[in-house]
Amino acid sequence: MVKIDVRGLSCPEPVLLTLDALDDYNNEEIVVLGDEAHTRKNIEVTLNQYNIKYTVTNLEKEFEIKFNV
Repeated sequence: MVKIDVRGLSCPEPVLLTLDALDDYNNEEIVVLGDEAHTRKNIEVTLNQYNIKYTVTNLEKEFEIKFNV
């Protein structure tokens, strides 16, 4: 499992880090941990554009998006 921590980062950096993970990790589960609603939405839009299935877990003030590449 690969973890990407995008907490506290401003867009477009979280999306760019997610796209880098798509390129760098094959057959891996990727977990993105973030804390901003707009970041979550932007990552979801990106994953939908690539037809990647994902799950979102809401934590207290954070979220976790899991997907496989």
